[in-house]
Amino acid sequence: MARERLVVVGGDAAGMSAAANARRRRSPDDLAIDVYERGPHVSYAACGIPYYVGQLVPAAENLIARRPEQFEAEGIGVHRRHEVRAVDTVQRRVLVQPLDGGEERWEPYDHLLIATGSVPVRPQVPGIDARGVFGLNTLESGMAVYRFLEEERPRRAVIAGGGYIGLEMAEALCLRGLEVALVEKEEQVMLTLDADMAGPIAQELERVGVELHLGESLTALETADGRVQAVVTDAGTIPCDLVVLGLGVRPNSELAREAGIGLGVRGAIVVNERMQTDTAGVWAAGDCAQTFHLVSWRPFWVALGTVANKQGRVAGINLGGGYATFPGVVGTAITRVCELEISRTGLQEREVRELGWEHVAVRVEAPTRAHYYPDAGRMAVKLLAERGSGRLLGGQIVGTDGAGKRVDVIAAALHAGMTVEEFVHLDLAYAPPFSPVWDPLLVAARQLLSRV
Repeated sequence: MARERLVVVGGDAAGMSAAANARRRRSPDDLAIDVYERGPHVSYAACGIPYYVGQLVPAAENLIARRPEQFEAEGIGVHRRHEVRAVDTVQRRVLVQPLDGGEERWEPYDHLLIATGSVPVRPQVPGIDARGVFGLNTLESGMAVYRFLEEERPRRAVIAGGGYIGLEMAEALCLRGLEVALVEKEEQVMLTLDADMAGPIAQELERVGVELHLGESLTALETADGRVQAVVTDAGTIPCDLVVLGLGVRPNSELAREAGIGLGVRGAIVVNERMQTDTAGVWAAGDCAQTFHLVSWRPFWVALGTVANKQGRVAGINLGGGYATFPGVVGTAITRVCELEISRTGLQEREVRELGWEHVAVRVEAPTRAHYYPDAGRMAVKLLAERGSGRLLGGQIVGTDGAGKRVDVIAAALHAGMTVEEFVHLDLAYAPPFSPVWDPLLVAARQLLSRV
């Protein structure tokens, strides 16, 4: 029997996880595996890029999880700087262009995994292509920002966007000694939180010297000799010599769209629980693929390394002849901004209202440890539940050291479909260095229970 061939497009979290898992189940004599990656790096921790830029991680090499030679030793062909430009789903082949020289060529496949990730939102405003303007979604782009800081020695930076990347990069550039301004078109930072939870984050940014321009929209970039000189908003002009775009990302699904493969939420590739698309022989995983929200019970899209790795694993198991499913997500995310830990899971109030569900919510403030224990900090917890049924719908946490990872308790409860009454009785660990005798999560749940 002739061996089959798996072609993987994209060599980061989902693609390499799928390739490795497929290889564990099928030998090179049974399944040839070739990965095509248009960038120079594969298998790296993209979430660590802001910490590398801020010099909390000493070198870009530290973000690389596995080197190409390690995959090649397992019989996985890794073709860096090779871009797949078209997919022919009828003849089962992909058009590959070597980016460092050479003719484009058609490569056959029996199975195709699209793991092309996401791309930064890049607004079409005057000056957007000037030197000193950076998107940030690959290790290569992070290294470019680092080189710019070292070689050009910019003094003033503007971050466009107040989401995860924007806030993490604001902190990173403050650590590098730059004057930093942040522009966000909404009236709050971190739109994945409710407004009553986002206020302390803005205060923390201002405490470390970040100049906030909330409620302002980016309209243009002023340039001179091809270099950025200022950011123009609908409220004024902010001088700068470095701009980082943190306006979010979108699924990199153009290759699939052009091939006639079905797209769904926000243009992400539609897949089933096994990561199969609607096209025979074609699979998708990672930031380019759709998933399912286990609280809203609706198709969903999120760009997170945790989800990408899990989806890649499931795809690889199935491509290797096993059977696995990815049931979905509850929307858990966490970050840190200076001294604040910020986390969320499930639905926020805006999303619940959009679904047309009636809900109740509480917000409490409590110490992170027993009040008498040294270095006890403060944290705010917000919980949401469905009115009547008491089904837990989501939670948000903002606080100092020891606050953020508590969100995992809420996430586990959401996966289990728990009610607030069930949540109140969770047997959570207690000792003064870690928590008050009533953990802040349970304090919030008790207040929520009285309202459902």
